[in-house]
Amino acid sequence: MAKVSAVEKNKRRRGLVSKDAAKRAALKATIRDESVSMEERFKATLKLAEMPRDGSKTRIRNRCEVSGRPRGYYRKLKMSRIALRELGSFGKVPGLVKSSW
Repeated sequence: MAKVSAVEKNKRRRGLVSKDAAKRAALKATIRDESVSMEERFKATLKLAEMPRDGSKTRIRNRCEVSGRPRGYYRKLKMSRIALRELGSFGKVPGLVKSSW
Protein backbone atom coordinates (compact mmCIF):
# COMPACT_ATOMS: atom_id res chain seq x y z
CA MET A 1 0.00 0.00 0.00
CA ALA A 2 1.33 3.43 -0.94
CA LYS A 3 1.68 6.27 1.52
CA VAL A 4 -1.64 8.01 2.07
CA SER A 5 0.05 11.41 1.70
CA ALA A 6 1.33 10.53 -1.80
CA VAL A 7 -2.11 9.35 -2.92
CA GLU A 8 -3.78 12.48 -1.50
CA LYS A 9 -1.20 14.76 -3.12
CA ASN A 10 -1.95 13.16 -6.47
CA LYS A 11 -5.71 13.63 -5.93
CA ARG A 12 -5.12 17.31 -5.13
CA ARG A 13 -3.08 17.67 -8.32
CA ARG A 14 -5.88 16.10 -10.36
CA GLY A 15 -8.28 18.68 -8.94
CA LEU A 16 -5.97 21.56 -9.77
CA VAL A 17 -5.46 20.30 -13.31
CA SER A 18 -9.20 20.08 -13.97
CA LYS A 19 -9.76 23.53 -12.46
CA ASP A 20 -6.99 25.33 -14.39
CA ALA A 21 -7.11 23.40 -17.68
CA ALA A 22 -9.07 26.00 -19.67
CA LYS A 23 -6.97 28.94 -18.48
CA ARG A 24 -3.72 27.10 -19.19
CA ALA A 25 -4.90 26.13 -22.68
CA ALA A 26 -5.86 29.73 -23.48
CA LEU A 27 -2.49 31.07 -22.31
CA LYS A 28 -0.59 28.41 -24.27
CA ALA A 29 -2.60 29.22 -27.40
CA THR A 30 -1.72 32.90 -27.00
CA ILE A 31 1.97 32.08 -26.55
CA ARG A 32 2.04 29.94 -29.71
CA ASP A 33 0.07 32.42 -31.85
CA GLU A 34 2.47 34.22 -34.20
CA SER A 35 -0.05 36.94 -35.09
CA VAL A 36 -0.18 38.25 -31.49
CA SER A 37 2.36 40.94 -30.56
CA MET A 38 5.54 39.94 -28.79
CA GLU A 39 4.57 41.91 -25.65
CA GLU A 40 1.25 40.08 -25.34
CA ARG A 41 2.94 36.72 -25.81
CA PHE A 42 5.51 37.60 -23.15
CA LYS A 43 2.74 38.67 -20.71
CA ALA A 44 0.97 35.36 -21.34
CA THR A 45 4.24 33.53 -20.63
CA LEU A 46 4.60 35.36 -17.32
CA LYS A 47 0.98 34.61 -16.35
CA LEU A 48 1.51 30.94 -17.15
CA ALA A 49 4.67 30.93 -15.03
CA GLU A 50 2.76 32.48 -12.09
CA MET A 51 0.20 29.68 -12.07
CA PRO A 52 0.76 26.79 -9.65
CA ARG A 53 3.01 24.08 -11.04
CA ASP A 54 0.77 21.34 -9.71
CA GLY A 55 -1.90 22.54 -12.16
CA SER A 56 0.12 21.12 -15.05
CA LYS A 57 -1.15 17.84 -16.49
CA THR A 58 2.33 16.33 -16.60
CA ARG A 59 2.59 16.48 -12.79
CA ILE A 60 -0.11 13.80 -12.38
CA ARG A 61 1.19 10.33 -11.58
CA ASN A 62 -0.83 7.30 -12.67
CA ARG A 63 -1.56 5.29 -9.53
CA CYS A 64 -3.35 2.03 -8.88
CA GLU A 65 -6.96 2.50 -7.72
CA VAL A 66 -6.66 -0.48 -5.37
CA SER A 67 -3.27 -0.05 -3.72
CA GLY A 68 -1.98 3.37 -4.80
CA ARG A 69 1.12 1.80 -6.32
CA PRO A 70 2.74 4.13 -8.92
CA ARG A 71 4.65 1.52 -10.94
CA GLY A 72 3.51 -1.41 -13.07
CA TYR A 73 0.29 0.46 -13.87
CA TYR A 74 -2.14 -0.72 -16.56
CA ARG A 75 -4.01 2.30 -17.94
CA LYS A 76 -6.92 0.30 -19.32
CA LEU A 77 -7.65 -1.31 -15.95
CA LYS A 78 -6.44 1.58 -13.73
CA MET A 79 -4.57 -0.82 -11.46
CA SER A 80 -1.10 -2.19 -10.94
CA ARG A 81 0.11 -5.57 -12.10
CA ILE A 82 0.30 -6.84 -8.52
CA ALA A 83 -3.27 -5.84 -7.68
CA LEU A 84 -4.46 -7.36 -10.95
CA ARG A 85 -2.75 -10.66 -10.16
CA GLU A 86 -4.19 -10.70 -6.66
CA LEU A 87 -7.75 -10.00 -7.83
CA GLY A 88 -7.32 -12.50 -10.67
CA SER A 89 -6.32 -15.19 -8.18
CA PHE A 90 -9.54 -14.65 -6.26
CA GLY A 91 -11.58 -14.72 -9.48
CA LYS A 92 -12.73 -11.10 -9.15
CA VAL A 93 -11.67 -9.99 -12.64
CA PRO A 94 -14.03 -11.27 -15.35
CA GLY A 95 -12.29 -13.09 -18.18
CA LEU A 96 -8.95 -13.35 -16.39
CA VAL A 97 -7.58 -16.76 -15.50
CA LYS A 98 -4.27 -16.92 -13.67
CA SER A 99 -2.20 -19.81 -14.86
CA SER A 100 -0.61 -22.14 -12.37
CA TRP A 101 1.12 -25.47 -12.88
